[in-house]
Amino acid sequence: MEKQKNYGKTLLACYLGFVTQAISANFTPLLFLTFRSTYGITLEKIAMIPMVFYLAQLLIDLAATKFADKIGYRACVVGSQVLSAAGLASMTVLPELLPVPFAGILISVVLYAVGSGLIEVLVSPIVEACPFDHKDGRMSLLHSFYCWGALGVVLGSTLFFAVFGIEHWKVLTVLWAIVPLYNTWNFIRCPIGRLVEDGKSMGIRELLRLPLFWLVIVLMICTGASEATMAQWASAFTESALGVSKTVGDLAGPGLFAMFMGLSRMLYGKFSEKLDLTRVMLLCGVMCGGCYLLAALSPSPVLGLAGCALCGLSVGIMWPGSISISSRECPRGGTAMFAFLALAGDLGATVSPTMAGGLAQLAGGDLKAGLLAATAFPAVLVLGLLILKKRGN
Repeated sequence: MEKQKNYGKTLLACYLGFVTQAISANFTPLLFLTFRSTYGITLEKIAMIPMVFYLAQLLIDLAATKFADKIGYRACVVGSQVLSAAGLASMTVLPELLPVPFAGILISVVLYAVGSGLIEVLVSPIVEACPFDHKDGRMSLLHSFYCWGALGVVLGSTLFFAVFGIEHWKVLTVLWAIVPLYNTWNFIRCPIGRLVEDGKSMGIRELLRLPLFWLVIVLMICTGASEATMAQWASAFTESALGVSKTVGDLAGPGLFAMFMGLSRMLYGKFSEKLDLTRVMLLCGVMCGGCYLLAALSPSPVLGLAGCALCGLSVGIMWPGSISISSRECPRGGTAMFAFLALAGDLGATVSPTMAGGLAQLAGGDLKAGLLAATAFPAVLVLGLLILKKRGN
């Protein structure tokens, strides 16, 4: 009983780890116009902030394949929380201290992006190493906390700014930084197991020679692309399609998307023992493609918004499900496999929204054209799952 209770503390720390990642990814974009008015930073430079964030995450995902096992899970995951808190807190002081405020913002972004990347690489294998049954359900529930964190950041920040004013953004930034600071203590104290016994995990070269590994990498790229394209363009799509304000667009677009994505992960976590993961992911892949087509082709703005929102329901299982399939099919993959999976997911999440935006620009600013092209990613995901299912049979 005590052992189970202790690993419950591990789950709590991992849940808050994903909430921390959601804060890192979703809070700063709410301040872009504030940075412009406060520090005189151009929109061209502000557009570099998310690019630097995701690039730093990609690099730390790649680097973690080398150092995570050598340093140890605990030291790395504690470092992830410290860096996340330091990055958020430093954003309130570095722009004032440095002669170029934009440089202070970028330094802060890099700090919490490195922390976010470490969270992404380490939290999933930490939960996978816990002695629980039905781990695919646990994994899905774990990843739902990123969705609830993202929704909480949008709603909480909107409420704070409405009550206290946007000029007090530094106070809110410090308040959000308390979450990873508190969670540092959780990761110091909770039990953390080994995913694979010493000397038994596959090396990087061995992984790269495995055809199954490359199939799962394709699944993760398509997963990241399917999730991020709709998530990043949902607000702009809602504003342009419904003709509403940015605040309403943020709540109706990304807000509904995050809510439905979290709901799907919670539901699968609850009923996972009765469901076949591969079949559920196939159904979700088909549904995701349908949602993209609905958003892109529907003449009704309300139906287009429904496509955006329900897309969150369809993509929710994809990321944790791909990780669970990888663990099941390649149990000796070790930390390197999880790091490559995170790298692949982030790669899809970085490239696809940019591609959709570029295609929309070529179509005269029509976002529907970009969303229509992004339908290719859930289609490839379904094809990959069918190959995997055939291999299993």
